[in-house]
Amino acid sequence: MKEVIINGKTVGTDCPVFIVAEVGINHNGSVDIAKEMIRRANNKGVDAVKLQKRTIEVVYSKEELDKYRESPWGKTNRAQKEGLEFGKDDYDEIDQYCKSLGLMWFASCWDKVSVDFIDQYDPPCYKISSASLTDHDLLKYHMAKGKPVILATGMSTMDEIDAAVNVLGKENLILLHSTSTYPCKPEELNLKVIKTLIDKFDVPIGYSGHEVGVSTTVAAVALGACMVERHFTLDRSMYGSDQAASLEPEGLRHVVDYIRTFEKAIGDGVKRVYDSEVLIKDKLRKE
Repeated sequence: MKEVIINGKTVGTDCPVFIVAEVGINHNGSVDIAKEMIRRANNKGVDAVKLQKRTIEVVYSKEELDKYRESPWGKTNRAQKEGLEFGKDDYDEIDQYCKSLGLMWFASCWDKVSVDFIDQYDPPCYKISSASLTDHDLLKYHMAKGKPVILATGMSTMDEIDAAVNVLGKENLILLHSTSTYPCKPEELNLKVIKTLIDKFDVPIGYSGHEVGVSTTVAAVALGACMVERHFTLDRSMYGSDQAASLEPEGLRHVVDYIRTFEKAIGDGVKRVYDSEVLIKDKLRKE
């Protein structure tokens, strides 16, 4: 299987799992909250954090933006979407903060303008959301930047994934198995698809989880996921549609710790007698 290098870290089979905390829009438009989320995620040992960037007028129609929606910012979808969006000064501050921590950050870009906006920060890679998987022009625009691309496959058929991979090519591509329900019920996680994707595509396969809890995320690693992405929040009771499918700091710590423990425990498949077993063997075995 091909490997992908993201800012010096190799993603692929038999490599340490690349763990991403998805800040997303759980910051609720506050740079201070975003920085606290980034600080807490870094302290839990993630490899990177991810945000989201949209050009509101491009991604949403005027009709959609004008719809009634109550939020802390007003009573329309437009007010809510604009309230959640960071501008250049905000991203300048986030970029400098992540650099001060020595932590990678990147973003899901929902349109070409947003790709160009994030490109000014020289991200180590780009993430393409499941919603954009069939937007082949946007896929090509990402690949033209010459950075690794991470593509989520939620709400997509295998034919649609095939078509996206044909557009992107298999160099510098990582696919993430995902189910685009927030939160997702265990019976719809379908973790065996990870193995299906591994068998079908010669690229690293990861997992983007939207479930409640941590056990199934670790199970995804046991099934072969070499990258894990989980939404992250300071408090699941905060405003926002993604909060219920997010991990709080202790949950994120458990995910990181359990994955790193699994990596130690999986071994190499060669049966051997360990030195720690010899004394017990001598005591309990009969000749």
